Amino acid sequence: MTIAPDNAQQGASHRYRAMRDFIRSTDDTVPGKFEVTKEGIVHDMMAPVGPHELTTAHLRKRLERVMPEELLAHTGEPDVEDESEGIMRRPDLMVIAWDDMDVPGSFDPHTLIAAIEVVSRSNPENDWVTKIRDYPLIGIPIYAIFDPRTGTGAVLTDIHPTPDGPRYATRKDFVYGEDVTIGDWTISTDNLPRYRDRTGEQH
Repeated sequence: MTIAPDNAQQGASHRYRAMRDFIRSTDDTVPGKFEVTKEGIVHDMMAPVGPHELTTAHLRKRLERVMPEELLAHTGEPDVEDESEGIMRRPDLMVIAWDDMDVPGSFDPHTLIAAIEVVSRSNPENDWVTKIRDYPLIGIPIYAIFDPRTGTGAVLTDIHPTPDGPRYATRKDFVYGEDVTIGDWTISTDNLPRYRDRTGEQH
C-alpha cells in the first residue's frame, strides 16, 4: 500500500522529513515495514514469512563465504537514506564495508556495493517496480532481486542517465538453480526456498 503525502504545496524536503519522522515514530508499534519513495510512504503490512527470512539468511551466508573480510552482507537497520531525492529504504541485504557502517545515522546509499531484495509476497511491485527506479536514483550500483514466488530473479547494474533520471542499463535474469553473479562474487541459487500456499503447492 502506498500512502501519498497530503499537502502537495509544501516543499519536497519538508514533506520528506515529515514522512521520515512519522515512520520513526511508529517503530515497534505498527506491524510491517515502512519506507519512503517518490510517491510517498510504502507500507508492507505483512511480517516477513519463513521463506523470505530463510532466503535472506542463505544469501547472506553464501555471499560472506566468497567476499573479502572487510565486507559483509548486512541485514536490518539502519535505513539507506538520500534526503535530496526524498528516498529512504531498508534493503533486505546490503553489501557494504565495515568501515562504511560506522556512521551516526542512516547509511549513505553511495557507500553500498549492492542492495539485495527478497520479493515480498504481499507487495511484489515494491521490489520489481519502485525499487528498480529508486535504487539507481540514489546511486546504488547493483540491485539483485530474488523472487520466491516464481523461483526467478534479476541482477541490475550499470547506472546511466535517461530522460526520466538515472536507470539501470543492464539486467541479467536468472532462475533458481543457476549460479548468479553479484558484483565480483558468484553464488549458487540451489535449494532456495519458495513460497507455498495452504495446500503446500509452490507459488
